[in-house]
Amino acid sequence: MKNFDYTITDEVGIHARPAGLLVKEAKKYESKIVVKMGEKAAEATKLMALMGMGVKKGDTVTVEVDGADEDAAVDGIKAFLESNF
Repeated sequence: MKNFDYTITDEVGIHARPAGLLVKEAKKYESKIVVKMGEKAAEATKLMALMGMGVKKGDTVTVEVDGADEDAAVDGIKAFLESNF
């Protein structure tokens, strides 16, 4: 299992459009990808769960990746977040 932290810089946080793109990106990988913030957690392939976390600008999330392609998934998701959030 690998993980990394990322601080959201988007003005409106994790909202519908970029969350949908994150789901699409996460589905490219075989590994299980979970986004956590405090007590809340959501699989990155579950749109409503991601949006329900209420992540705002300035919040730091932890992304946990576990599976066969976790190295590629960490690199891909980290690059995606840096470009979109």
